[in-house]
Amino acid sequence: MSDVRVKGLAELQRALDTLPAKIESNIMRGALRAGANVIKAEAKAQVPRRSGKLATSIRVSVSLRRGTVKASVKAGGRGKGGAWYARLVELGTKAHAIKARPGSALNLHGMLVSSVQHPGAHPKPFLRPAMDSRAQAAVEAVREYIRTRLASKHGIDVPGPDDRNDE
Repeated sequence: MSDVRVKGLAELQRALDTLPAKIESNIMRGALRAGANVIKAEAKAQVPRRSGKLATSIRVSVSLRRGTVKASVKAGGRGKGGAWYARLVELGTKAHAIKARPGSALNLHGMLVSSVQHPGAHPKPFLRPAMDSRAQAAVEAVREYIRTRLASKHGIDVPGPDDRNDE
């Protein structure tokens, strides 16, 4: 697990507590998106590439449910152009048998066979290492987004960690 320590969040929380809930949730959605985009950029840089589909499938989503804002960085997906195999790349696979559907055969280098033994695949993680290596930068992006948004749109000056006197 990552241990992230950021200074100045108490001041930001006090400033957010003075805002109406709708403004707070709008600010938090944007802030979490800014932080998640830092993780997304690192994941795209670390992803193994063949066709580029997997890197293209990495995306950020932000949701608000029951007053809680949540951001996610996801990879893969179904449908046209989706990299459905993202989880298999991230976590790897065990050795397993691949069997042909009834009434058909598998083409293995020109030979028709009913089943093959797949040796499995080693994991090539890209999402988790991106989170581990860029967590602090993501939290800093969240903090900076909140500070900038409060100052520009709402006229609230929130001191940054460098502006405080820490003992």
